[in-house]
Amino acid sequence: MGRIEIFKLPISPLKQSPRKVYVYLPDDYDSTKQKYPVLYMFDGHNLFDDSTATYGKSWGMKDYLDQMHLPLVVIGQDCNHTGNRRLAEYCPYNVAEDSWIAPLKPLGQQTAEWFVKTLKPYCEKKYRIAKDRSQVGIGGSSMGGLMSMYCIARYNDIYSKAACLSSTMDINLEPMLELIQRKEMAADTRIYMDFGSKEVKRKISFAANIDWMLQLNHAYEEHGCNTFPNVVVDGTHSEASWETIVPLFLEYLYPELY
Repeated sequence: MGRIEIFKLPISPLKQSPRKVYVYLPDDYDSTKQKYPVLYMFDGHNLFDDSTATYGKSWGMKDYLDQMHLPLVVIGQDCNHTGNRRLAEYCPYNVAEDSWIAPLKPLGQQTAEWFVKTLKPYCEKKYRIAKDRSQVGIGGSSMGGLMSMYCIARYNDIYSKAACLSSTMDINLEPMLELIQRKEMAADTRIYMDFGSKEVKRKISFAANIDWMLQLNHAYEEHGCNTFPNVVVDGTHSEASWETIVPLFLEYLYPELY
């Protein structure tokens, strides 16, 4: 079985520093000398263990990775748990004054830069993980999904894969579309994105979210990216629902591991 390691890393100038980082290492990590492909993720406390998950239910990623014996390292950053600071740290652009999330000072660009300039280099020294973008991914859900959409466009020279589950798309839709349109992205970029059919109650809200997802998907496709837009039947905005999607997005993003 694989194991989970936890360490702390300074995240200044953001608050709640140092920040916990959760790392899944495959079951054969200690018995080989190989370098492993890696997936960096947001909300690391929710990924592996129910005991650390905010609402008592994790994504169950450790169980799945153990079951499949996948040679993949997953590294998850703990969010800021104070007030609405998680929302701020996972929001890359300003939001409209009448937005449901306002008022908010966006700190997502600083968070994304910390992933690239602090977390990634530190982990590459500490663990046997790939540096080459072809084996490096980014992923998250909700606001973490929005951040993953931002990161795969802004830092396409760093990441080649993104898992964007139940992304919060409405608050930054226009600046995200502008970012994607002006950035150069490699043709081997793979992006999984989804939205659950039961995440919102009103049909008009569901239709709006699907429209936003397809707009973003089209923008990525225009750059030649490989995309997988998905409507999750009966999917909800919850860790229990995202757990069911883990096999789908991992096989899409890392087909060479299967």
